[in-house]
Amino acid sequence: MIPIGHVETPWATLAECPRNGRQPENPPLCHAVVLPEFIPGLSSLEGFSHLILLTLLDQAAAPRLRFTPPFDDRERGVFATRAPWRPNPIGMTVVAFEGFESPGRLVIRFLDCRNGTPLLDIKPYLRTTDCVPESSMGWLEQGVG
Repeated sequence: MIPIGHVETPWATLAECPRNGRQPENPPLCHAVVLPEFIPGLSSLEGFSHLILLTLLDQAAAPRLRFTPPFDDRERGVFATRAPWRPNPIGMTVVAFEGFESPGRLVIRFLDCRNGTPLLDIKPYLRTTDCVPESSMGWLEQGVG
């Protein structure tokens, strides 16, 4: 796997990042910057309102298979959470796509990564296949604790 670019955000450290992209009330503008050799792959992206960004969480802590989430009092398995310390530290975020600032520079909102995080892939968000309104949220539906 090779990065296709990086993201630019106002957060310099992991501690500054929102826990997920939907948390800030007024999400700041961020950018996904695509390397020149991958810019042709952005063709036809105009018109999509949302995108799925896959990132490499290159500063994530060592993998932890079980831990207690900060808002819970019970230990959970990493695959039942969105924690960044995974065996393969790949981040996935649905972002609002606001267009291109210039070729290879996408304007986005609702990102949850530190500045400079490597960008692995961009996919269009499709409400017909990516949204499952009747889905359940496992242990999170029961509340915590």
